[in-house]
Amino acid sequence: MKFCSACGASVSLQVPAGDSLPRHVCVDCGEIHYLNPKMVVGAIPVWEEKILLCRRAIEPRLGKWTLPAGFMENRETTAEAAARETLEEACARITVGPLFALVNIPEISQVHLFYRAQMLDLEFAAGIESLEVALFAESDIPWDTLAFRSVRFALERFFEDRRNGQYGTHAQDLSLLHSHTKEGT
Repeated sequence: MKFCSACGASVSLQVPAGDSLPRHVCVDCGEIHYLNPKMVVGAIPVWEEKILLCRRAIEPRLGKWTLPAGFMENRETTAEAAARETLEEACARITVGPLFALVNIPEISQVHLFYRAQMLDLEFAAGIESLEVALFAESDIPWDTLAFRSVRFALERFFEDRRNGQYGTHAQDLSLLHSHTKEGT
């Protein structure tokens, strides 16, 4: 960050009084600019025994399969974000269920949330960010071409919970230091 969004003056990186972390502070008006993690929110849309996945039409991970998910917008709840992203990426309408998975990826300042969701009907299609959209049984999930480790984590826990007959809420911290692929949605 180089300029203050409040007045347009230059900012400098400093630890403001009463704070413990460096922040961008306006040299003119004193506005403190906080940069916080981004929320990536999505759904695990279910129709009978199948899961709806999207093949990405955009980077990162162009051409790879993922759950419908994306960055949360201001003034929406996380559940609203999951429903919106599913509609945008898969043209599918869902009923959002309980929060299922929370994945922290501190190295890129993201938190990924996935909700269990029920598809309302079989109307779905590729949205602008998807090359194609399809329903997959567990045995047909394209595990080798999943876009993100957070999606793999959510799907593995989902199928495990379904086999056990009881769904929980799962959390995971992912490190990119030992990964060859970049996360992010």
